[in-house]
Amino acid sequence: MNLEKIEGRFRPTADGKCAVSRKGMVSTAFPEATRAGVEMLERGGNAVDAACAAAFALGVCEPQASGIGGQSMALLHIGGKTLALDGSSRVPSLAHRDRLGKDETFTGYRATTVPSTPAVLGYLHFRYGRLDWKTILRPAIGIARNGYRMTGLQSSLQERERESFLSVNPGTGARYFLKEGSVPYNAGDLFVQSDLADLLEHLSLYGPRSFYQGDIARRIHRDMEENGGFLRGDDLALIPWPVERRPLKRKYRDVAVFTVPPPGAGRTLLLVLLMLNHLPSKILRNYQPETFHFMAEIFRKALLNHRERPFDPNTYRQMPEDNRVLSREYARSLSASIRDRIDPQLPLVDPYVEGGETTHLSVMDEAENAVAITQSIERVYGSKAAAEGLGFLYNNYMSALEWKDPSHPYYLRPNAVPWSSVAPVIVFHRSRPWLVAGSPGSDRIFSSVSQFLSHVIDGNLPLGEAMLRPRFHCSIGGTIYLESERFDPAILEYLESSGYKLVFKEPFSFYLGAIHAVMKTQTRGDFQGVAEFRRDGIAAGPQP
Repeated sequence: MNLEKIEGRFRPTADGKCAVSRKGMVSTAFPEATRAGVEMLERGGNAVDAACAAAFALGVCEPQASGIGGQSMALLHIGGKTLALDGSSRVPSLAHRDRLGKDETFTGYRATTVPSTPAVLGYLHFRYGRLDWKTILRPAIGIARNGYRMTGLQSSLQERERESFLSVNPGTGARYFLKEGSVPYNAGDLFVQSDLADLLEHLSLYGPRSFYQGDIARRIHRDMEENGGFLRGDDLALIPWPVERRPLKRKYRDVAVFTVPPPGAGRTLLLVLLMLNHLPSKILRNYQPETFHFMAEIFRKALLNHRERPFDPNTYRQMPEDNRVLSREYARSLSASIRDRIDPQLPLVDPYVEGGETTHLSVMDEAENAVAITQSIERVYGSKAAAEGLGFLYNNYMSALEWKDPSHPYYLRPNAVPWSSVAPVIVFHRSRPWLVAGSPGSDRIFSSVSQFLSHVIDGNLPLGEAMLRPRFHCSIGGTIYLESERFDPAILEYLESSGYKLVFKEPFSFYLGAIHAVMKTQTRGDFQGVAEFRRDGIAAGPQP
């Protein structure tokens, strides 16, 4: 790894996708959210203050991906301590497998688990933040009250999800998020959310407790009861504060990678990196056809491992941190088992096809505190049902639970937690936080993040170039999803001849992830940040 090449060749861009600052850095999927985080740093707040303000703002201006009604997971390094924050939502007490149709896990009021985002952001701020709570909420309130300009991406997603919105009675989601309750907003339209602004104003005055045990909880209870949902006031009252867990960590080349333990997918990401360790960096830099085959088989093996070895840390520790799954010996044996062609001993039929929509933000401050938050309402625009008078969408995390196997730790039962695919990372160089990164993308998160890290660490690429590199993902069944027109035809021919099925996505498709990353440079003393070209966001930091 050549730090001079990685850090010295980085250049800021006029569109804000690449940015440099001397006093911290924020990267999110929407400009207003990034500015909310930067404002907190300029006011003397730390990385936690900036991350919480940005996360609340994202819930306002990126409602297709996250919001008050969703779930958040965090990884942070604060005051010299690194920890993971498990913000799993919970299945309501009335929700049983025999009372729920499979289609009801995707849309409508019954698809909703207990939202955890207010609890996670509240805990983060109260435990580790510096600024006043009202200050943290102020930018999000302003965006909701005054509106923001709808983007082309959001307009196209509303068009795609229009029928689902209209299928949910009594249509509160459509009334809030479609123009005149029936058609998509156009790119450039001003989108105002007055009810959501009132809710955020209430939370700024009374804190997240009101969401779970106060006036907001009573209104959610009534809304669910009137519309046949399972969520009740006692479910909200019983939501725990997020659980602080020990992060998983492993060495990759010259750096240490920290990530989240289950129910997140950090274990899957680390297994990929451990297997990639057995391939010389120069091979990963050269992008030969054989390299893509090797990586595709690594993705298949890691995904299969993830599916075959699920466990819920709330039940019992079936697998301690130093388990065999993340041992170098196990990774070496998996790497050695890769054949010249697609491995027919692995399943050649995919067990399912997962969609989903998520968002990620990364923050670092002058004191080298670092925060990575991945938050979601599960599918695009969640359940398509909104809280009457409160202005936020309910999640549809019921669709992220096991449906058939009662012995599965994430089986759909009261108080169960959904299985998660998030894998944010904080990368340390010589024991100092160097790089914070993460991505949305459901099952593609681990492959998006691992490719990005390899481009930086193995390829010696600056963050901007690493983010723009073509991406691909391989499913358990051997289907490779990749961006059309961005791969050498010789690579495609080789993969097809090796037995893979190729599915082409549009160039720069956010189906293949959306990297938001920040770096504290070791050779220059400044901060660098990138925001995904495939999404609407920017990176920025305080300026002199």
